[in-house]
Amino acid sequence: MKCIIFHSTIGVLVSLTVPSVSAAQWVQIDSGMTMRSVDAFVVSGGSIFAGSLDADVFLSIDHGNTWNDVSAGLSTPAVGALAVSGIDLFAGTPSGGVFRSTNNGTNWASANVGLTVSYVQCLAVVGANLYAGTGGGIFRSTNSGSSWSAVNSGLTDSLVYFLVSSGLNLYAATSFGGVFLSTDSGANWSVTGLKDTLLWSLEVCGGSLFAGTLGKGICRSTDNGKSWTVVNAGLGNGIVSCFATYETNIFAGTNGGVFLSTNGGTSWDPVNTGLPPGHVGALAILGTDLFAGTLHGAWRRPLAEMVTSVQSSSNFQPAQLQLQQNYSNPFNPSTTIRYGLPQRANVRLTVHNSLGQKIATLVQETEEAGYHEVKFDGSNLASGVYFYRLQAGSYVNTKKMLLLH
Repeated sequence: MKCIIFHSTIGVLVSLTVPSVSAAQWVQIDSGMTMRSVDAFVVSGGSIFAGSLDADVFLSIDHGNTWNDVSAGLSTPAVGALAVSGIDLFAGTPSGGVFRSTNNGTNWASANVGLTVSYVQCLAVVGANLYAGTGGGIFRSTNSGSSWSAVNSGLTDSLVYFLVSSGLNLYAATSFGGVFLSTDSGANWSVTGLKDTLLWSLEVCGGSLFAGTLGKGICRSTDNGKSWTVVNAGLGNGIVSCFATYETNIFAGTNGGVFLSTNGGTSWDPVNTGLPPGHVGALAILGTDLFAGTLHGAWRRPLAEMVTSVQSSSNFQPAQLQLQQNYSNPFNPSTTIRYGLPQRANVRLTVHNSLGQKIATLVQETEEAGYHEVKFDGSNLASGVYFYRLQAGSYVNTKKMLLLH
């Protein structure tokens, strides 16, 4: 069995400037959509899915130029959350719970066994686990949505708007209870230093945790949620509904459009030329473009129009251990696995088949702090689901990837 591996240590794009607004332009890209608002995006390989609380799920396989309705089997036309795990696509709805598709949305089936709440606000895939934030707390599935169990111990606010993970930490944004943290896959929760605040969104970027709020704008934590700072210069105190990250740069979708910070949230610049005024409810990055979901459909803009003058910094290093999702995923025949080390560590990165058998060792050595990436070639492997596992000291994380020949 031949597996081709390319391993490199890479610099991270950290020093960027925002061009003048005359150089930047959003373009509307909702040909084929029958909905007014776009409330959720998810990227799967080279495709992008869009969900709407107005009407169903749409798929584009040509970078957003055209869209096709992929909603057969959805019993509710409202979709506010989307997630991808391998070949499984999940949709969260406000009245029908969770639906799963195993064929890119061609058909959907209910995936609600054990899910006692039909209002699903958000979905998150963390390793082999799938989480649903609902109007009645958090539910976890360990079998791709076939069954669910509640994981709410210590969670004092049951209305959960957003979930995000960073290493072994899982964070939940709630209605008025603030941000909660779990370090044991959701079994137990504790409130962080951001309390009694209405939360809309969460994101991790450059080792910092960002919270989008109603009334405070954006709050940032650099110590895993223990303390928070309001970071609103140039942004204001509006509603922050969503985030997207590109390397160490972070975009925020607000009720005043899209804003970009290239300095960890210290300041924000509007990047709205061509975008209709109003609420931005979803952001996603596919390839070299940023996608925005608005009350007026879907819009696209090249990252190069907003992020320029790129300089490499080889001494940049993450604040904590990170194992990122491979890209592309699904892949054929090669993919890139990227991870970050906050300090020098003994690293072991392996690939396993669906039976848990190790089929390749990609890294087994002591590595310096920084970001690293490995290219894995599955030319001689059968199509199917595989897992890659990173162990660095006591840190262990596993993620799923899909090979399609």
